[in-house]
Amino acid sequence: MKKRQGRYTAAFAILLVLVLVFLVLNVCIGSVNIPVTEIPKILFGNGADDVYTDIVMGIRFPRALAAAILGGGLALSGYLLQTFFHNPIAGPFTLGISSGAKLMVSLVMVASLGNALKLSSWLMIIAAFVGAMICMGFVILMSRVMDQMSMLIVSGVMIGYICSAITDFIVTFADDADIVNLHNWSKGSFSGITWNNVSIMAIVTGVTLIWIFLLSKPLSAYQMGESYAKNMGLNVQMFRILLVLLSSVLSACVTAFAGPVSFVGIAVPHLVKNLFGTAKPILMIPACFLGGATFCLFCDLLARTMFAPTELSISTVTAVFGAPVVIYIMIHRKKEKAE
Repeated sequence: MKKRQGRYTAAFAILLVLVLVFLVLNVCIGSVNIPVTEIPKILFGNGADDVYTDIVMGIRFPRALAAAILGGGLALSGYLLQTFFHNPIAGPFTLGISSGAKLMVSLVMVASLGNALKLSSWLMIIAAFVGAMICMGFVILMSRVMDQMSMLIVSGVMIGYICSAITDFIVTFADDADIVNLHNWSKGSFSGITWNNVSIMAIVTGVTLIWIFLLSKPLSAYQMGESYAKNMGLNVQMFRILLVLLSSVLSACVTAFAGPVSFVGIAVPHLVKNLFGTAKPILMIPACFLGGATFCLFCDLLARTMFAPTELSISTVTAVFGAPVVIYIMIHRKKEKAE
């Protein structure tokens, strides 16, 4: 028991340190390198250089916080979907949920810009949530028809391709001087994040995180199987609806601000489970959030700096590190079934 507790403590300590390290690196490294010693001066307004202050507080710090918050939310969304479908390769990206959210947000963005309307962050989140729920509805309907999880994943991928194709069509014909950021957003990017965006995503993700944490006990029962959960007095039907809603809110929040971000929702929960050596929700919920924050901060740092001044889309980098994890999961599952 002490050995397990020690492992959990060490794992949380590693994740927290990594989040802080990558947060500092994201703030300091860029086209203008900022000394670490300047960061406390900037944060506390204690005689810092004005140029450094503008770069950190106006661009890098809100972007780094967004990468941490949205990355954590996306990993948590993936964890909920994997629990819902009892499958380790279920996630917002593979099931087409992110693509559905992306489609609705792009429609709203183009419509508002075309009519010179002001676009609020809340409207974008609502649009993304509607898109996510529509695609999630299709996936759930398909799950009732198909017995094999592999076919369900393929169906989700196909739904995602259809939504992405429509989005690309909209973006192509909406090319205008006023919507330069729409192209970057449609490929996945944390650029252009403001403090107002950060405050809204923090509220949405924070409230959802608390809700999910309160569900840790029912999640444990649900992981044991639906029959066991029913015997424990859990209303499985309502609980499944709640899982769908919470995972869709997190996916919608990420897509609204950063566009589609691939593989984080699949890879991070699996990596975190291996690190902790357990699947207990009470540990996995905060651990997945920290793991997602670390992963996205690391990937965003590479996206900004690897080929500077050219910036890669965040999905390009997350796919490079996330896809091998998915391949490993599939091979590992096949070996387990063979045994």
